[in-house]
Amino acid sequence: MAKEVSHQGGRGRGPADASSLRRGFWFALDSEQRAALGEAARPRSYAPRAPLVCQGDESDHVIIIEDGWAKVTATTEDGHDVVLAVRGPGDLIAESAVLGSRTRSATVTALSPLRALILPAARFTTFLDSHPEAWRLVSGTFVQRLDEADRRLEAHLTSTGTQRLALLLVDLAEESALRSPPGADGSIDIAPPLSQTEIGSWVDASRETIARGLALLRRRGLIRTGWRKITVIDRHALRAFAQGIPTASHHDDH
Repeated sequence: MAKEVSHQGGRGRGPADASSLRRGFWFALDSEQRAALGEAARPRSYAPRAPLVCQGDESDHVIIIEDGWAKVTATTEDGHDVVLAVRGPGDLIAESAVLGSRTRSATVTALSPLRALILPAARFTTFLDSHPEAWRLVSGTFVQRLDEADRRLEAHLTSTGTQRLALLLVDLAEESALRSPPGADGSIDIAPPLSQTEIGSWVDASRETIARGLALLRRRGLIRTGWRKITVIDRHALRAFAQGIPTASHHDDH
């Protein structure tokens, strides 16, 4: 693993709890585990829009992101790509390979220049057998991703398109803040460079709904936007908006 990633995990720690796992599988490992895993892997770089894995392929290796961001998408029966998640530095990708004889359920595509570690499934399983406590982190990763899917389904059933957008922006802001500290004013730049179309497919809303929602959130003073850049100004008020809780606003919505 590259030095810039390796130094962040803390030296000699035991396996981390769920809150540390949120920063990524790599950062939840202790220094000995990271060293062993780094020696077993080979590095690889990807250009933006390059696929890391493709839906339907055989699961024969796992990937750990060193630097950069990727999106996880699935193709529907009518040929539309739906964004399911984003993955960033430290995240484990294609972990279903450790279950054996499974095809990829989604495509993972680089959103930015990306560096990663590649491990054949058998080598990764050997690492896990040599470090049994790391199995818990893989299990924790599975559970986290099931929870993500459950939250997405619940939001689709109970929230408007703009509320789903707000909730997604809060989640992305908190995910980004785990990798890079907020600004002095508490604002958080959303790190994954997603387009409005990608955001719309994620929250099951049209591009027009996303554009209107972003405009509303800007007027409320909750976000700032630029080209493929969104900054969350007040994540607590944004979460309250997503939950339908009235909040004071410095701006008129009309």
